[in-house]
Amino acid sequence: MAEENDIIMESEVIALEDSDDTVITDINTTNIIPFIMERYHRADDYREQDEQRWLRAYRNYRGLYGSDVQFTEAEKSRVFIKVTKTKTLAAYGQIVDVLFANNKFPLSVDPTELPEGVVKDVSFDPKEPEELRGSTNLSSSPYGFKGDGKNLPKGATSKTLEEMLGPMQEKLKDVENLKGEVGKTPTAITFSPALIAAKSMEKKIHDQLEESGASKHLRSTAFEMALFGTGVMKGPFAVDKEYPNWDEEGNYEPTIKTVPQVSHVSVWNFYPDPDANNMDEAQYVIERHKMSRSQLRALKKRPHFRTQVIEDAISEGENYTKESWEDDLSDYAPEHGIERYEVLEYWGICDVEMLEEQNIEIPKELKSLDEIQINAWVCNNKLIRMVINPFKPAIIPYMSAPYELNPYSFFGVGIAENMDDTQTLMNGFMRMSVDNAVLSGNLLIEVDETNLVPGQDLSVYPGKVFRRQGGAPGQAIFGTKFPNVSQENLQLFDKARQLADESTGLPSFSHGQTGVSGVGRTASGISMLMNAASGGVKTVIKNVDDYLLKPLGEGLFRFNMQFDFDKNIKGDLEVKARGTESLMATEVRSQRLMQFLQVASNPALAPYAKFQYVIREIAKSMDLDPDKVTNNMDEAALQAELMKQFQAPLDNQQQQQPPAGTDPSDPTGAGGGTIGTGIAPVPGEQGFTGTPQDGQQQQQQPKQQATNTQQPQAAGQQPQATEQLQ
Repeated sequence: MAEENDIIMESEVIALEDSDDTVITDINTTNIIPFIMERYHRADDYREQDEQRWLRAYRNYRGLYGSDVQFTEAEKSRVFIKVTKTKTLAAYGQIVDVLFANNKFPLSVDPTELPEGVVKDVSFDPKEPEELRGSTNLSSSPYGFKGDGKNLPKGATSKTLEEMLGPMQEKLKDVENLKGEVGKTPTAITFSPALIAAKSMEKKIHDQLEESGASKHLRSTAFEMALFGTGVMKGPFAVDKEYPNWDEEGNYEPTIKTVPQVSHVSVWNFYPDPDANNMDEAQYVIERHKMSRSQLRALKKRPHFRTQVIEDAISEGENYTKESWEDDLSDYAPEHGIERYEVLEYWGICDVEMLEEQNIEIPKELKSLDEIQINAWVCNNKLIRMVINPFKPAIIPYMSAPYELNPYSFFGVGIAENMDDTQTLMNGFMRMSVDNAVLSGNLLIEVDETNLVPGQDLSVYPGKVFRRQGGAPGQAIFGTKFPNVSQENLQLFDKARQLADESTGLPSFSHGQTGVSGVGRTASGISMLMNAASGGVKTVIKNVDDYLLKPLGEGLFRFNMQFDFDKNIKGDLEVKARGTESLMATEVRSQRLMQFLQVASNPALAPYAKFQYVIREIAKSMDLDPDKVTNNMDEAALQAELMKQFQAPLDNQQQQQPPAGTDPSDPTGAGGGTIGTGIAPVPGEQGFTGTPQDGQQQQQQPKQQATNTQQPQAAGQQPQATEQLQ
């Protein structure tokens, strides 16, 4: 019996397994292997032009001249100004800063506007008068049922309210007078089961991404996006992960769990359908693996890999053959052979007839189809794994995101390609400037050999002595100064660099260049320039959202909906990529959120504001984890109730106690050093510290005398009170 949160896939996968008879293990795979190899070679041929673009981009990034660059004899300098590297790293840094602005993936899960399966809101009023309460019947749907004369609204189902409580089913099953709507009375308590399920699913996805090291893989993908124009990720796919565990006696007993995994795929090892312009159009993709003997044997531990066939493939020997571009990427060309195996992983359609030839049992719901999606692995002309795509709906688990979209090609355009010409210009002008500086910094020596003693060494160096012919007329050695025009070449270099700024959309000031003049000399001016410069980045981040993050989040969502038994995370939900929301400056975003919060605090506008979302976004803008600093709906309701219970005694106490610093026996409340509304002392009265005028002194004498006459009476009461106490 599986536990509640276990992920079970075995029953979902239909695979070609090992045969008991090893002699005929691959006798029926002769058709499908050539089918896969033909598609691989076709994709490889169509990719040749893209590989040349990537190689040129890589050389510009590394500062290397290709074999196609020819230098003249007069060109002595071989300097390479790596501005491409600066621009690429700047673009890469901006992408990473945006994607990880809040130290987590910019993915969220929200309920749909009209969710199915889980009710959007439920409420009950514990203080509702008895005469207003209707009979509570959880078995009756808030939307009606088929045949009751009611029309089901869009998005509604005929499930009962009890069935649609989702994660709140256990908590609210015994609640009386439960309604499938937002509470409309002041004392009503409202819950949002759909939102609770969405946030539970969101937390699940973020935990899975964190556990699989997705942030590391995403950074690698972002780098290849900036450099080559295309970044590729793979996932989710199921792997058996080992969790360390020791028993009470110290024995190591690891726990094995099947978890979803995501990974980065280098664009060099990715071979998509050559007739497709994006992943939605691709009928297949092939990933090329370079594996050692140990890595190949490790595949036997993964589900549905054919153990005996893998051993047969290993016994055939290493079969890895280097592609033409691999030597260019390597800093050295090894003379020895590569002791590795070439393994091709195929995801795509396959004819049903081919599958039937493999003795694979086709599900009834798929027998009527002509083609079925499969996953097949080939090594040394042997089929080491083949399964029918276990995902429903069947999708190819790869995401390809372009840096700059090329609508007529699968692969996008990167920083290096956009500034390829300007990089060439900058290198040329800088080489000319260096050669000219070297030439003009030295004298050109002209020697009249007829005036010198024959047989002398004509090389020139400090302290050199030349012997002249006796009585030879005129000067024998002349020095000529070559004109210095390096400044003009440097000006042309700066112009080419400005063109690089424009062609890449990354101004130099955006990645740390100093010396910005004009409007950029003020803080507001720099903010305006940075905001204008972020226009190009917005497009890139939008591509990441649409082509990478959203498909990745949806893949994990479908994975959990299909293979996870946790009911609390399931519902009619949608995944949203929010990378573009992080483009706004943190300070500006936080300020605007606070302004909105002040406006929404108006009682007339408060019912229209989603305060939970606003508070979470404020926490994000402050680089805080909203899950750690904010409460969910249940916690917020409990916290509010506790604050009310705590505040009530304090309010009563404050009402009963006099103001701080006052004398409780003073009915005026003006004593005790507090500032109150009383009559200020006049000259002659106690407490007066001013200088009285002559008239005022005389006028106040009778009043002072009256006061003095009252004092003995008050003093006379003291003994009386003392006698009574005695």
